Formats: sequence, C-alpha cells, structure tokens
Amino acid sequence: MSKYSPLLTFLLKNRGITEEETIEHFLNPDFSRDTHDPLLLSGMESACVRIFEAIEAKEHIVIYADYDCDGIPGAVVLTDLFELLKYEKYSVYIPDRHTEGYGLHKEALKKLCSDGAKLIITVDLGITANEEVIYAETLGMEVIITDHHIPHAEIPRAYAVVNPKIPGYPYDMLCGAGVAFKLVQAFLKKYREYFSVPMGAEKWMLDMVGLATLSDMVPLTGENRVFAYYGMVVLEKTKRPGLQALYRELNLNPRYMTEDDVTFSITPRINAASRMASPMKAYHFLSAKNATEGQQYAKELAGMNDERKTNVASVMKEVKKILEERKEKKVIVIGNPKWRVGILGLVASKIAEEYKKPTFVWGREGGITIKGSCRSDGMINLVSLMKEVPDSIINEFGGHSQAGGFSLTEDGVHMLEQVLIEKLETITIFEEKQNAHIDTTLTFDDVNEKTYSDIEKLAPYGLENPKPVFLFENVVIDGINHFGKEKNHLELSFRNSQGRPVKAIAFFKTSESYERPLLVGETISLHMALEKSYFKGRPELRLRILNIL
Repeated sequence: MSKYSPLLTFLLKNRGITEEETIEHFLNPDFSRDTHDPLLLSGMESACVRIFEAIEAKEHIVIYADYDCDGIPGAVVLTDLFELLKYEKYSVYIPDRHTEGYGLHKEALKKLCSDGAKLIITVDLGITANEEVIYAETLGMEVIITDHHIPHAEIPRAYAVVNPKIPGYPYDMLCGAGVAFKLVQAFLKKYREYFSVPMGAEKWMLDMVGLATLSDMVPLTGENRVFAYYGMVVLEKTKRPGLQALYRELNLNPRYMTEDDVTFSITPRINAASRMASPMKAYHFLSAKNATEGQQYAKELAGMNDERKTNVASVMKEVKKILEERKEKKVIVIGNPKWRVGILGLVASKIAEEYKKPTFVWGREGGITIKGSCRSDGMINLVSLMKEVPDSIINEFGGHSQAGGFSLTEDGVHMLEQVLIEKLETITIFEEKQNAHIDTTLTFDDVNEKTYSDIEKLAPYGLENPKPVFLFENVVIDGINHFGKEKNHLELSFRNSQGRPVKAIAFFKTSESYERPLLVGETISLHMALEKSYFKGRPELRLRILNIL
C-alpha cells in the first residue's frame, strides 16, 4: 500500500514517476544524493586548473555571459566564486542585445584584449563560436566555454569546453547558470582548502541557479529538479540587496513565494534590462552590494519593465488593426522595421495565444539585420518547420518546438508567409495541443487544504513537471465579479455540496472573453488549477481558470 494519497500517486504516475525510489527522490530532493560529480563534465578538470593558474598569475579574467535570465544569473554565480576566493582582478562583459546580438563577438574580444584580459570564461554561450575562439587566441587570450546549447559537429578549439550536451555527464539538460554552478562546485572540490572557503558557502548561489533554471524553460527533472527546489529555498532567504528590494517593490513575501512569482514577476524584470536598455543593469541589480544600490537597481528594472509593457501593448494594438484587415491564413507572419526586436518574443506569444496559430514576428535590429521571434500554437514544431525553409529566406534560426528566433534575408520578408504555409503540409502536427493535458476530474468538495497539500508536494512546477490541471464538469455559476483597478480580471463563484462558496479567477479576462458570454445560473465545465493566494497576507485557497469549455 502506498504511503502517499491516491491523488498524489495518480499525479506522480501522470508524470511518469512510479517507482518507490524515484518517487522518494522527486518528492524529497537531497542535494548531496541527487547532484552529480561536477568533474564528470567534459573539460572540467582543465577549466579548473586554468582558472587556478590565472588567479596565481594575477591575470585579468573576464566573465562573458549571455544577456538573458540564464546568462546573467550565471555571471553572478561566477562573480560570487571570485568574491569567495577574494580575487578582484576580474570583470563582467554582457553583449548588448540590440547592437551586438547573442554570442561571442570579435569586436568585443578585441576591446577586452586591449583592456588586458588574458582568460575569457563564457556563460550560456560559445559552443558554436569556432572562429571567435581562434580569434581570441590570436590576440593572446585563452577561452573556457561553459554552455548548455547543442554543439555543432565541430567543437571550438577552446582551452576547455564544459557542456553537459557533450557525452560523459549523467544529465544533459542543465541551463547555462547550472553549468556555471557545476564549474564553481568543481573548482571548490579541488581548491577549497587552498583558498579557505567554508564548506557549503557555494549553496548561497543556488538562488541564482534556481532563478535561471525556472526562467530558461529547461525540464524540471533530475538535477534541475534539485536546483529548482533548493533555489526556491535560497530565494526565500536570499541575502542579495537587489532581490530584497525587489520583493519590497512587488509586495512579495518571500516566505510564500512560488515559481509563478519568479517567472511572472522577477524574470521579466531581469529580461527587461536587455530588451529596453543594457543587460548590465540586471547584472548590477543581482550583484548589488548594499541596500541603497539594490533599491536603485530594483526601481530601474521596474521602470524598464513598465516601459516594456507599454511597448508590447502599443505593438499589439498595431498588430490587431493589421490582422483585422487581413484574410485568415494557417500561419501569421507580421512585422515592422520600427518594432523593437527585444520585445518580439512577447508579442509573438500574445498573438499565438489569442489567434491560436503559429506566429512569426519580425523587426529590424540596429537598422540593419531583420530579426524575429516565433511561437507555436501548441500543434506545430517550429524547429522542424524552419528547417524546411530555404536559406535564401531564413538565413539563421534556433530555439525549440514551441518558441524560437530567426533572421531573414531582405527578400525573405516578402516570401516567408507563403513558404511557411506550403511547408506546414510537410511536417508532423502534434496529435493534441500541448497545455491541453488534464490530470483528473475534481469536484468543489475537493477544494480543500488536504488536496492542496498533495499538489504542493510536486512544486516547483515547470517544463516536464506541469502544474496539475483539473476538470470541473457541469458546474453552475453562482456569481460573476470583475476586479482590479480597470475591472479587467474575472472572478466566478460556485458552491460545493455543503453550499460553501468556492472562488475561481482569471487574470486579464472578463465574462465576455470566452466563446460564449458567461451568465449567473449557467452550467459550464472548466479546466482549472488549485492555488493558494496570500493577498494582503491572508492565505486563501482558490482556483485559477485555464479554460472554459
């Protein structure tokens, strides 16, 4: 007989977790037991030795990181290492999304060389930078690549390449900051005593690893489950002045923080820095040394995030006007040279969600390159689709099945839509929409603390460990309310078999948002998730409406 409730056992089975040992490891992660020896990673031994030699020789080390909420926390992880080692001769370089774009750049390497850099350590980039690595070496610099992206056939001839996608490591789905943390673990495993670093001091970096793991949409299985789980623990207790200031700015009690708070409130503010200004703002925010600095950067990020929202809303208004005048097609391709490239992923997400079609949105970066973002409707694998498009139209692309980025040729702008429509016929359509998965059916009598306690054991949720979704069938609407300053959020009331009220909410929805208008007394079926709100410090169980059938 299982020691877990039937509901929890069923939810675990739905996630492919059935063996007793696997269940125990999943529900009760243990940091020592469930993480792997970092020295098993390719190139790790060489990387650690080279960093040690650089420190001994007092060489200038540069942390060269990506500009998103994986690379930036990863840069902070390596910063934390050098702080623990009391080594000051390092700097951080994060390329500008708009003027430089993703990756290692020769111009940046030339500048870093002129500033005296001898060793470059990448975070979340570099695995395909063959030419750039050779260029760095011709300038007299050596490169250690830490990355998690898929290598090409030829791996760069860097001093060391640390990447879980290169065979040899037991888990290949770490994010970029996760790989950076493995480098910290390995270095301290070899040199902790030499530098007198207290045992376990590196675990305070897990707030950054957890933040990145949750933000970068990697599967929350295996080692990532451990990093997300303990990352949430450290985020609650974080000593970082920037995060503490942001919690105050958001009126967020870290004691009750969930992964949704991270991905919907913290992540967008960090990403807003590179979308709207400089990614270094987000780095300084996360690495702030005192409360004054922390508060200053938290306010700046909040302002950038507000600007980002305004920009997205403005573009969406333009998009809707254009689409109203267009004939409906199987795929949406839309763009404007004036649209800021940094926000196009957000725009594509909104369009795909609202119009239920694969969406490609483009803009012109730096007045030169035509770049864009794409999002799936849940039924199309975007990478498979873009592989079918000739190089004469899409000359670069990347991403995964549901989201990606691309760059277009000048002629490609005019040809992309028609070619995508033609190529749609050649790829496999998913049998059912992702996100349409329902765990089981519940009644309003099941909306109680015991059910919530079972569900909470699965957290933190994310890719390959989705928040449980339940079907509530043939229920009668007892009340309809709209709340928020603009009355743009929906609250439906129901009653359980004892006549007690049960509340269900949907943000940015109204009673008119669904295929049929909602009316008191009407019988409907819904897909909903069970959650606990701590609004104004009062715990309250409620349902989150995901879909009305």
